[in-house]
Amino acid sequence: MSDRETDTAVQDMPPIDTSKMSEGKRQALELTESAREATKSEMSFAPALFFGAFPWHLIHPFPVQSAEDREAGEEFLTNMKRVLREHFDPNEIDTSGEIPDSAVEELKKIGAFGIKIPTEFGGLGLSQLNYSRTAMLLGSHCGNTTALLSAHQSIGVPQPLLMFGTDDQKKTFLPKLASGELSAFGLTEENAGSDPAKLETTAEPSADGKTYTLNGEKLWCTNGTKARWLVIMARTPAPEGKTRGGITAFIVDAQSEGVEVMHRCHFMGLRSLYNGVIKLTNVKVPAENIIAGLGKGLRVALSTLNTGRLTLPSTCVGVSKRSIELTRKWANEREQWGSAIGKHAAIAEKIAEMAANTYAMEAMSLLASGLADQKTYDFRLEAAMCKMWCSERTWEIVNETLQIRGGRGYETWDSLASRGDEPTPIERNVRDCRINLIFEGSSEIMRLFIAREALDPHLKRSMDVLNPRNPMGKRLSGAMRAGAFYAGWYPKQWLPIGTGGGLDGPLAKHVSYASRTSKRLARRMFHTMARFGPKLEQQQPLLGRFVDIGTELFAISATCSKADADIKGGRSRTEVLALVDYFCRQSRRRIDAHFRGIRGNDDKAGYKLAQSLLDGDSMWLEEGLV
Repeated sequence: MSDRETDTAVQDMPPIDTSKMSEGKRQALELTESAREATKSEMSFAPALFFGAFPWHLIHPFPVQSAEDREAGEEFLTNMKRVLREHFDPNEIDTSGEIPDSAVEELKKIGAFGIKIPTEFGGLGLSQLNYSRTAMLLGSHCGNTTALLSAHQSIGVPQPLLMFGTDDQKKTFLPKLASGELSAFGLTEENAGSDPAKLETTAEPSADGKTYTLNGEKLWCTNGTKARWLVIMARTPAPEGKTRGGITAFIVDAQSEGVEVMHRCHFMGLRSLYNGVIKLTNVKVPAENIIAGLGKGLRVALSTLNTGRLTLPSTCVGVSKRSIELTRKWANEREQWGSAIGKHAAIAEKIAEMAANTYAMEAMSLLASGLADQKTYDFRLEAAMCKMWCSERTWEIVNETLQIRGGRGYETWDSLASRGDEPTPIERNVRDCRINLIFEGSSEIMRLFIAREALDPHLKRSMDVLNPRNPMGKRLSGAMRAGAFYAGWYPKQWLPIGTGGGLDGPLAKHVSYASRTSKRLARRMFHTMARFGPKLEQQQPLLGRFVDIGTELFAISATCSKADADIKGGRSRTEVLALVDYFCRQSRRRIDAHFRGIRGNDDKAGYKLAQSLLDGDSMWLEEGLV
């Protein structure tokens, strides 16, 4: 390798030491790092929390919809409510495993397949906030219909085109997509889930470079069995002068010769999900169908998923609101031991936590959507936090709803109805909601993603030191620069300064706590980095605790900001403060527990035990099976 090639390789290395990793792990990390978007110059709110900063001005005042924007969405939301009530029977859709074509046609009539597509391309041109309001509405009614529309618009062809498409691509495809020609997203493969380095689908260029031939198989392609248009991620050959190829995004016509639906997948929930295995055999795709350019596919995928993640938490809010409605009604009507069950403390505690968490979820989701509408704001971490936290809280809420409802919660809609009892969707909601902890990045992957982004400011400052391929002089000068920075930064993290954010009462108290605790979080992260060095990336449970603390601080901050806006907007101060104060108290208890887990935990013992079990120890635990 020449000196110039060596310099380029060093510059392209991620700010993590990969020299002692296995080849497969190193390739996976370097590929993912190369696809990461550059952070905007101004630090966003959520990443700042991990760095001991608290840029309250970025999220307060809360991004309340303008009257004009809200009015733009009202007609559509009114139409959507009508269509859902009149044409979508969620129980029938769940039971039959099919969404009626006639119902889908009604969605097309109101423009539901082009909510965010600009009007110039035949769409409604609505904002992310209006799209999120739509997701809440859909989530409260039918999970299957929500998946159909969100997979089409959030991760299907429209979103990548809006972000990366050329003018010609937009003119060609967006009108078709807005009219209801369904789209899907194909990234996952049998051996390549969250590890893009294992992607096996290939795209070989023709001699003249005008077409590409795709071969491969995509797994769990939502909408894939019905879609007309697919975004397919495929590995392309290395360009001239490069040693390694990249992943490229292609728009593929599902009616092309060689595209075959091999299998429709069926799941414990979302039984009308049009999800399948798609096989591509010598599929010809014109070069003009490449999105963003050769080798940019993984960046397209990650960026699309970043925006797409905003849909799922909003859907979770809708499900949670429906759960509160069902629980409130039941807890008032059902009597046990001489009083309504809602009067018993064990049930009352569950109801209080469900309501407070739902308010927080709505605050986080609407805040992240409002930030996305600003176009210039880097909302990656906020979106990931919303997806992770809201999906986990919603799972707890639907599970508690079932617990409070008892046997009638576990019994299916049809069975309840057939014996004359009031049917409810609780059993169905439990089945449908479980996938939310896996969809669009599992909770475990989300924690790793957030941890990587949270560590980024530190890694950038230590990049020259950690890079083993750098000459010693460069590593020493890097160490001096990092030392000079931390000599000024670290003492500030001990200053007991918190800001109430210009609020009063309980809101000021909780915002001040979040501000102070961000410094405590930054200190603990710095101490842990100093302790583990490059091996920190292996301490996934430990990193997860840092992520959970930062996410709770974001939740507290978003909730207080929204509460201030709600009170100023005319909502009852007493009612809002009761919800928010209870939520923040509970959140602070969780934060304290996570901090204790950083200092003292059983992570090493647990890992050692798991490895011994995987090696075949304690096989007697599995005795007695049929």
